[in-house]
Amino acid sequence: MDKEEENENEVTDSSEEEEEKTLIEKLKNKISSKKPKKSSQTQILQEKLNLEPGTLENIEKKLFVARFIDYFSEETFDFIYRDKEMKKYLEQINQILGNVSDKTQEDILLNQSFENKQINFILEQLKEKAEESASEKGINKSIDKRMRNLSIYISIPMLVLIFGLSFFIDYFILFPILCVFCMAPNIIKSYLVKKWQTFKEENKMEFYTNNREDIMILKGFVEDILENVRSKLLELKIPLQLIKFVLHSRDYENLEVINQKAQKGTTQFFVQFVYPEGVEPFPIPESLAQKYESNEQALEEIPEKNFIVFKNVKAKDGIIDSFVPTLKDNLADEINDILNKCEFTKATDDESIILPNYSPEMAIYCMCGEIVEIDNVQVCNWKNEFKFYLFEGKECDCGEKVYALSLMDEEQEIPEELENIFT
Repeated sequence: MDKEEENENEVTDSSEEEEEKTLIEKLKNKISSKKPKKSSQTQILQEKLNLEPGTLENIEKKLFVARFIDYFSEETFDFIYRDKEMKKYLEQINQILGNVSDKTQEDILLNQSFENKQINFILEQLKEKAEESASEKGINKSIDKRMRNLSIYISIPMLVLIFGLSFFIDYFILFPILCVFCMAPNIIKSYLVKKWQTFKEENKMEFYTNNREDIMILKGFVEDILENVRSKLLELKIPLQLIKFVLHSRDYENLEVINQKAQKGTTQFFVQFVYPEGVEPFPIPESLAQKYESNEQALEEIPEKNFIVFKNVKAKDGIIDSFVPTLKDNLADEINDILNKCEFTKATDDESIILPNYSPEMAIYCMCGEIVEIDNVQVCNWKNEFKFYLFEGKECDCGEKVYALSLMDEEQEIPEELENIFT
């Protein structure tokens, strides 16, 4: 009898637990249903075009691979002595192609093309050859490493010299010496950058000629990716005029150059796909037509889309100890909208106060692999409700300019409207 009562009690307890769990789940669902879900520009575009979730994200990832390999084939020297960055890009490329390789026959063929053409091997081999070429011309390290080494070699002797002279020289004479000392790093960097640009200009064509076969294989694979993407867009009846992107070469078929921008020995081409002969352009939905027309009118310059957001931020009282830079170019429109609603105040003239640990191990990187040199830091005040940092990078040698957003304190409460960006 006691045993039966125990069993009944166990059944009652378990049923009560299940009821509690059900109530908790209902409560969670009720709370989450009240919270509006934010959609990215890509998600909104997918909804307007009645596409399955993830469709445009996959296309964007493939275009990233095409853009990277295209840039590498044109500016291989920009990747020398950057083993960590190169490894990161190769891992990303392999991951992207691996994830799409089993979805359609076209994707399987694309992955086979990647393997058969030994793209990984060619990228690594060309990087090594570029490093050999640079080494023969006396360039054995990246500009950043050379700057750090020179700073150490020059700063310590100069400090000792100035300290010694301070006992014998009047301060009015010492002051100009200090000014020269402060200007020395910028003078040295300007010299190194100029030397680097001269080296690239003088050796780019020779390197291209000597490695033309491998470079053409890379360009052939870029062509494969672009054709894969174009076919997918046509299959889904996505208006091709909505998909625009930047390349560093116009050596590919079925592309129309909308605009171009020359910068420091390299040219960027703003392009879109063209329709096959005899195919009428797909109509743009009315809900997107106005935005498309305004974008067309704004094509006097190539738009800035290089936005990075700091994730896993460790920061307190405005000082950022660590962060993980995350590319958010797919949210460029949304970020621009938010910035347009902000008031700006200059944070400081010395960004090292805000980013004391800024170094190659913890830095913002340009698409080409160069460390971004921070030019300006602004405090953005969004609707007098939320403040965050906007870091503006100096224009890179490749012509790109990078912007980064970051929380000012890890304990900051992020408004719902900004969660899509900062979380």
